[in-house]
Amino acid sequence: MRIEETGIPGAFAVTPHLLPDERGSFHEGLRADKLEQAIGAPFVPRQISYSVSRRNTLRGIHTVAVPPGQAKYVTCVHGALRDIIVDLRVGSPAFGRHHVCTLDARSGRSLYIPDGVGHGFLALADDTRICYVMSTVYAPGTQIDIDPFDPELALPWEPDGEPLMSKKDTEALGLAATLAAGALPTWQKVGA
Repeated sequence: MRIEETGIPGAFAVTPHLLPDERGSFHEGLRADKLEQAIGAPFVPRQISYSVSRRNTLRGIHTVAVPPGQAKYVTCVHGALRDIIVDLRVGSPAFGRHHVCTLDARSGRSLYIPDGVGHGFLALADDTRICYVMSTVYAPGTQIDIDPFDPELALPWEPDGEPLMSKKDTEALGLAATLAAGALPTWQKVGA
């Protein structure tokens, strides 16, 4: 398993070592001991959730207020997706920057996303399924949603036509408005 920090401090790309044979393949999807060594803190799963998306579905950019905060370990378990994370931690040296990668079931690649970093994805195939392993349980009223098409962020979604989106994502505020509302966590508050 290879764990590499992305351009977003505290966010890591995890690439498993695949063991193929005539039956298919096997790999370790999460090794908490190795992940914790890389992030320098415990990662204790409190909730596991899944979403299933049609091709060209765009979900995000989402994060959770601090407290309670929510670190995520995301893996595409079927299909493929363009995953984008955005540093939303006010005061972070990477505030407003993003990291893009493709997650697909074939590679088994995952992303570790720390507290205060936003996450979203564009489904590249029908029946794309993503697994979220999260450090906290869902707490109503703590969700922070950022407009995924905010021109200030200029995220490279590259949808094929008009993407399928939820009402909350199409109505989400941009980064500047969310910042002005005082809704974003600070770099200091997330313990970075």
